[in-house]
Amino acid sequence: MKLAMIYTENNAEAAIASCNGYVLLKTLNHFEKSQWQTTVIDLATGNELNELRTWYKNGGVDKLETMPALLEHETDFAPVIEKPNSIWGIGLNYAENKCTITAPSHPVTFLKPASALIGPKDTIELPPLSTRTTGESELALIIGKTCKNVPVHEVPNVIAGITTSLDMTESDIHAANPRFLARAKSFDTYISIGSDLITLDDIHDIHNIKVSTILNGETVHEMATDHMLYTPWEIVSYLSQSTTLFPGDIILTGTPGPVVITHGDLLECRLSIEGLNPLRNRVVRLK
Repeated sequence: MKLAMIYTENNAEAAIASCNGYVLLKTLNHFEKSQWQTTVIDLATGNELNELRTWYKNGGVDKLETMPALLEHETDFAPVIEKPNSIWGIGLNYAENKCTITAPSHPVTFLKPASALIGPKDTIELPPLSTRTTGESELALIIGKTCKNVPVHEVPNVIAGITTSLDMTESDIHAANPRFLARAKSFDTYISIGSDLITLDDIHDIHNIKVSTILNGETVHEMATDHMLYTPWEIVSYLSQSTTLFPGDIILTGTPGPVVITHGDLLECRLSIEGLNPLRNRVVRLK
């Protein structure tokens, strides 16, 4: 099942994908006489995602074909989560050959502020002080349940779904001193999240998804998630040991590699998940 957030009359509303386009949840409520929440984060917070997924599997997918839908090319998409409680990042999590590298003793973690969050079609804004900005494609997990101390094998039960993400860094600031990582990662517009949420029942193998960073139409980095030093489930379990995770929290899972971005560039994240739209953002330099 694929959900998306769509701007309608200056508000962002949840919609569910059908073969005809995107059916707004408020439209679904009208035809089904139901009362589903109308944002993705509210669906997750209210524990309705599993119920909606059950409805979808038990004939709902066919009912959607009879409902008015918004066409994709006529739709203005919003980030699937607009106001997360937290955004966690993971560094140094991919290796060309895991047999020849020593993994960090623990995942390398950092936080990004919610004020840095943008979505599809928004611009990545390079501040005047920027000297070398990099962008990275990453698979992002969206937490679906409040959780703490989650065993690895139970992590899928607390995940709402997967989306695309682009993580930006002021590389020269970070290179000057590793302790400056928080500042280097925290500039406005330095985290972009896709509009789509793919639920786990549509993911064939979380450990075999290609993550691609594309700059101006050219693939710069591409690697499958089986090259991760820590799997997505291990990352969530590790984070939950020290902090409570809440519905709508965004967990970035690391990147195959960064690419330098400059004014006018088009940066793109692609994940090899059927039906998941790529995430694209144009880069502009502020004066």
